[in-house]
Amino acid sequence: MKMLFTEADILHLAREGKKFLIIHDGDIITPSAMDQIRALNITVTKESKNKSQHVKDSFYKSLDGNKIAIGSDHTGFKLKAEISKFLKERKYLVTDVGTFTEESCDYPDIAYTVAKKVAANEVDFGVLIDATGIPSAITANKVKGIRAATCYNEFSAQSAREHNNANVLVVGAKSLDEESIKTIIDVFLKTEFGGGRHQRRLDKITEIEETQNKG
Repeated sequence: MKMLFTEADILHLAREGKKFLIIHDGDIITPSAMDQIRALNITVTKESKNKSQHVKDSFYKSLDGNKIAIGSDHTGFKLKAEISKFLKERKYLVTDVGTFTEESCDYPDIAYTVAKKVAANEVDFGVLIDATGIPSAITANKVKGIRAATCYNEFSAQSAREHNNANVLVVGAKSLDEESIKTIIDVFLKTEFGGGRHQRRLDKITEIEETQNKG
């Protein structure tokens, strides 16, 4: 299985005090990850696939049991299948809520279903795919407790989690290529919420939400 190493992976290594990274034939290191490798003076070693195979899963062992609901409208149908496979390979438990054909459908129906599952704590995160990543985010954010973020690169994905504690990721099938979307999802799911001043700001958002619901 080909692995994708992102900036978040390298920062995770650094936080654990590790100074080496083992890769295998076919593995991909993103440009921003390479920048961190150089800055942090991390040694990269390539090994054959039949050696130290357990290392390939080391980044994901803490993710066992994480549940994700994924959904798309018709524009994201094909990509959803690839993303679901990508997530399952990384040991996530994936619930596909549709759509299940390429026939035209209404994105609010799918976005609402995913958002409800996240809000009810049936899953840990939601992933939504439409043409641009905008309309499904608008829909999902109408559900109390949902913080859906449309992300378009590694930085926006990391910030959405670290600063905003986003629990639904929305991407555009017509806005980004498949590999970029996989990288964004990878970073989003591996980044932890920073708390602190960010929690204070989220509390203010919750207050607004509560006030609007009472009105």
